[in-house]
Amino acid sequence: MVNAPTSADASIDRLKEITNWVSSVQDLDRLLELIIETATRMMDAKASSLLLLDQKSKKLQFKVATGEKGADVKQFEINLGQGIAGHVAETGEPLLIPDVARDSRWYKEISESIGFATQSIACVPMKLNGHIIGVVEIIDKADGSAILPKDLKILSVFAELAAQAIGNAREIEHDKKEIKDLRQELQGKYEIIGNSKALRKVISDAIKVANSKASTLLLGESGTGKELLARLIHRAGVRKDEPLIVLNCAALPETLLEDELFGHEKGAFTGAASRKIGKFELADKGTIFLDEIGEMSPSMQSKLLRILQEGVFYRVGGNKSIPVDVRVIAATNRNIEADVAEGKFREDLYYRINVIQIQMPPLRERREDIPMLAQHFLDIFKKESGKSDLVISDAAMDLMVEYDWPGNVREMKNALERAVVMGNGNQVLPDDLPTFACRPQYPGMEVGLTLKEAIDAFKKEFILLNLRHTDGNRSKAAQKMKIQRTYLSRLIAKYGIR
Repeated sequence: MVNAPTSADASIDRLKEITNWVSSVQDLDRLLELIIETATRMMDAKASSLLLLDQKSKKLQFKVATGEKGADVKQFEINLGQGIAGHVAETGEPLLIPDVARDSRWYKEISESIGFATQSIACVPMKLNGHIIGVVEIIDKADGSAILPKDLKILSVFAELAAQAIGNAREIEHDKKEIKDLRQELQGKYEIIGNSKALRKVISDAIKVANSKASTLLLGESGTGKELLARLIHRAGVRKDEPLIVLNCAALPETLLEDELFGHEKGAFTGAASRKIGKFELADKGTIFLDEIGEMSPSMQSKLLRILQEGVFYRVGGNKSIPVDVRVIAATNRNIEADVAEGKFREDLYYRINVIQIQMPPLRERREDIPMLAQHFLDIFKKESGKSDLVISDAAMDLMVEYDWPGNVREMKNALERAVVMGNGNQVLPDDLPTFACRPQYPGMEVGLTLKEAIDAFKKEFILLNLRHTDGNRSKAAQKMKIQRTYLSRLIAKYGIR
C-alpha cells in the first residue's frame, strides 16, 4: 500500500519550486524578505526572523524580521551560543521549544525590551557549503496552537532556500567585483598617457569619430600606440558594449589570415574537423581593428573590400552568405599613399578604409609626455617586481627626454622594464637603460683597424641596431635602411648576426 503524501510533504514540494526564482536573485534583501514573509504566512506564525552570523565578531544580527515588533527587533544582536538562536548557530542542530519559560537557553531580554510576549520557538540553522551562516526562527502560532515537528521540517526548507539565495548573491557580488576590477585593470593597461598638444589633438579627433560608423585609418610609426587609439575609439562610441576584435594582418600568411578573418566550415580543408567562427563574425555589432593592414596581400585586399562594400562574407569552404554589421578601424606604419601610387595597395580599398584618417605622432614629437609615460611604466613594473621605492634619476630622465626613441612608446616600455628587472639600488640610472647603456661602441673608431675593418664593424652594428628596433623583422629593417631585404639577408649571413 502506497502512503498518501502528507500536507507537510506537499508544502515542502511547493517550497522547493521557489528555487527557480531564488537562483536568479538580484536584490538579496528583498528576496530574503519574501522568503521569510512566505514562511510566516504558510506556517501561520505570529512572527519570524532571519539572523546572519558575522564571522569576525561571532555575533548574530537580525537581517529580516516580521511581526508587529519586526522593526524593533532588528536593532539587537546576539552572541554566538547566546539564547536559543545562538545555541542553534553554534551547534548546527535545530530546536523546537514548546515553552521558552521552561528552557534555560531562553534569552528573554529582547522580548521584554520590545514588549513582545513569546511562548514557543522553532529555530533551524542556515548552512552554506557546510558552514553555518545564520538561523531562521518562528515565534508562536497566530491561532495559539502549538508549533509541531512538521513545522520544523518546513522551516528547514525555508532556511535552505535562504542560504541558497545568500550564496547566489555572494557569487554574483564576487563576479561583479571581479568584472569591475578587470575593467579597471584593462583601462589602465590600454590607457593613452600624455598631455601634449599633439596627443590632445589626436584624442579629440578620436572622440569625434567614435560615434560614427565611418571606417577609420590610423597612421603612425611602429610603437606609437595605434592599437590604444583604436580601443579608445571603440570605448567612446555607441558600440562600446559590443566586442572589439583585434587582428595583426602581418602576423599571419595569407591562407591563415583568410581563415582568421572569415572562419571555415567543417571539412573545408584537411584538418578542419569542425566549423570555425572568424573574426568578422565575432565582431558583429562591434568593432574590428586590423593592424598593419598595409602588409595584406592583393588577393586578401580584394576579399576585404568585398565585405566592406557588401556587408557579407563567406566562410572558407562555405556557400552561405553571412551578413555582419562591423565598424572597421585599420592601421599601418607604412606610407600607404605611396603603396597605392606604386600599385602595392588597392586604391578602392584605400578609399574605403580611409574615410577618417588620424595620424599618431611619434614620441620624439611629444617629448613633454616622456616624463609622464616613464613614471606610468615605472609604476607598473614597480608593482610587478615589488620594488616600491624605485625612482628614476634626474640624469636618466634627462637622457630619456633627449633621446629620439625610434621604437617610440614600445621601446621606452621595454627599456624601463629591463631597468627595473636588471637594475641595482633604488634609482634607475642611465646605465640601467639598454637604450643608453648599450649604445653601439663602434670598433671602427678605434686606432689600429683598417678602413675595411672599420666599415664592416659599423655595418654590423648598424644592422643590429635596426633589427633591434624592428623586433628582428628583416623586411622592416631593410625598409628603414632603404636596402633590399635579400641584400640585408646576405649581410646578416656575412657578419654572422643572430
